[in-house]
Amino acid sequence: MNDLPALEAIRCTQQAILDAGKSKPARNALGQFATPTALARDILNHALSLFDPKEKVRFLDPAIGTGSFFSALLAELGETASTRMAHALGFEIDPHYGLPAQALWAETSPRLDIQIQDFTRQRAPTPAASSANLLICNPPYVRHHHLGADTKARLQSLSAQAAGMALSGLAGLYAHFMALAHPWMAPQAVACWLIPSEFMDVNYGREVKRYLRERVTLLRIHRFDPNDAQFDDALVSSAVVWLRNAPPPPNHVVEFTEGGSHRMPRIQRNVALNELSDSIKWTRFPAHAAQPALLKATEEPPRLKDFFDIRRGIATGDNAFFILPADQVIALGLPWSQMKPILPGPRYLSDDRIEANSAGHPLVSRSLFLVDCRLPESLIEAQYPSLWAYLQSGREAMLKRYICSHRSPWYLQENRPPAPLLCTYMGRNDSDKARPFRFILNRSRAVVANTYLNLYPKPHVAQRLAEHPELLEALWSALNRLSPAHLLTEGRVYGGGLHKIEPKELAQVAVEEIATLLHIDMAQDYDLFGQIQYT
Repeated sequence: MNDLPALEAIRCTQQAILDAGKSKPARNALGQFATPTALARDILNHALSLFDPKEKVRFLDPAIGTGSFFSALLAELGETASTRMAHALGFEIDPHYGLPAQALWAETSPRLDIQIQDFTRQRAPTPAASSANLLICNPPYVRHHHLGADTKARLQSLSAQAAGMALSGLAGLYAHFMALAHPWMAPQAVACWLIPSEFMDVNYGREVKRYLRERVTLLRIHRFDPNDAQFDDALVSSAVVWLRNAPPPPNHVVEFTEGGSHRMPRIQRNVALNELSDSIKWTRFPAHAAQPALLKATEEPPRLKDFFDIRRGIATGDNAFFILPADQVIALGLPWSQMKPILPGPRYLSDDRIEANSAGHPLVSRSLFLVDCRLPESLIEAQYPSLWAYLQSGREAMLKRYICSHRSPWYLQENRPPAPLLCTYMGRNDSDKARPFRFILNRSRAVVANTYLNLYPKPHVAQRLAEHPELLEALWSALNRLSPAHLLTEGRVYGGGLHKIEPKELAQVAVEEIATLLHIDMAQDYDLFGQIQYT
């Protein structure tokens, strides 16, 4: 057998050269992010611990790249590799990586068969006995935006046939890889997937989680610290998912680990499979207890959704075109009647309290306005020639953009009235005391773009605020007293410690103090149909 340390050194050098030979956008489009050597070794070390030493390995990597997992497998097997391995197969869609990998591993024993093919178009072998009993893969992290409508439809159909996964159009390519690889596994096969941890929280991940709960035996999930991104060039928080191709046994428990390394995690907890069924968000494990199983309405804690309608800010279609500073509005002679004040992005707000002038415009350092005209083009041309000229100057470019091309008229903005309370959509949590999300008191008439979430008081809350205006500031203070950990449990996290919270996630945050401030007894105010009765 060839000198494995030397081959791995060559592979790493080749990987760096090949990565440099492609632009970052080109690699992002194909989801090409190489697995670090140390992580590959940790994964293969754990994989072999799940194997009977007498069983011969039939290895498969559906997205093999330059062969980091195969290299790690040979290293972990050591001198027994030639006798322990029956065969090894890998697929690589991109010849840029596949051809050099074929040459690199051509003389090893056993030989790695690398087929330069699209794995999603391959048929699983029969009989099952010849299928892989060890599947290790870092599938392409291709977001759904890069998948055309025809490709999505094909993958959705195939995934449903292969693994019973009814994946939505928002699912990334990696989820389809998991589904399509299912028929390639022999009974009792061990599989490991190095994938983004977002599947544990997002809606499209429900089908992936159902597959992991019901179709196979989920063994372990290790989630890396979001501040410790495993891939230098991908803003993604990673998880290592282990499963065995067999139905889950009765009373099965799953090992959840987090932080540190895969081999030496920071925390660990065993979670009963039925707890996973009751939990919408799996990222709460192992640090937090499971969500309570289906409580009665009267036992539910009060949540933000009970007091506020939460809506994302305006997606303008192109902020650079539709959001203008005041001096540019003046220079272009645009009519103020067709402009609406809009807050700048969170990083430009030094204060979380937004006061207003007599016109209702926010007193902030950057005075911005949104082009917000609801008139038909014929009337704009007749009544506001300067606005007509400005819109015509950007019309061709704007109609090439997705949002503008899908609304009528193309310049029409979403109807998002000013909200008295706002929450930032994204943020970082660099310390135990740092707030990843800021709650902002907005006393102006300014609307916000989609870097914010609007909190609109429900009618019963609006009535209380009308009767007691001082409550608004008290509510704002209560929101800012929510612990970061409390908010992070409902949100989601990406590589580098970037946190995001969607409207439906923010709506689920428990807020007992707000119920107290509004003098609403949640336990007593439910009617027979589970609806809250407010007086």
